[in-house]
Amino acid sequence: MKLKPLADRIIVKMMEAEETTKGGIILTAAAKEKPEVAEVIAVGPGGLVDGKEVKITVAVGDKVILSKYAGTEVKVDGEEYTIVRQNDILAIVE
Repeated sequence: MKLKPLADRIIVKMMEAEETTKGGIILTAAAKEKPEVAEVIAVGPGGLVDGKEVKITVAVGDKVILSKYAGTEVKVDGEEYTIVRQNDILAIVE
């Protein structure tokens, strides 16, 4: 199965949270924060959204920072993805 986002939606795959702190402390699963960095897997075509023209500014393969609780999580063929609107993306990581 393949996902194809519509309008201004972007499909991302969340990146794994850090296992250890910079000081070398190993974190348990409960202590890890929800990751906010994701890789763009697919992008919608943009177009008119709520009467406004939306141009997609991210590309497949970009690493992005998302709003903390943004998007809808879906599972396809055993892989977990998050579908977000472009305005839920805060920055591109270079």
